[in-house]
Amino acid sequence: MNAMTGKVILCCALGVILGASTGYFYRPSAIFIGQLPFDVVITRGGNLKGLDQIYLEVAKSSFNYMLIGGIAGAILGALAGKKLTGNSPTKAG
Repeated sequence: MNAMTGKVILCCALGVILGASTGYFYRPSAIFIGQLPFDVVITRGGNLKGLDQIYLEVAKSSFNYMLIGGIAGAILGALAGKKLTGNSPTKAG
């Protein structure tokens, strides 16, 4: 793996983290309780029991926000990493 590939992967990973974090902060609110906790979101509501299961759709939507944010962040991060590395000359041989 050359230096350019490493920088692109690093920018892509940072993009995933920033994108997923942004998606988490902008997730939808549930009635009466506001935004769901992280453990409910990351399991898509799999750990909801009893009456709390009314928040299952909100948990799934919140997870989708995180997923879409992470994917968009990865794409933008990879593009930024590619742009930052540019057409820099590499060492021959």
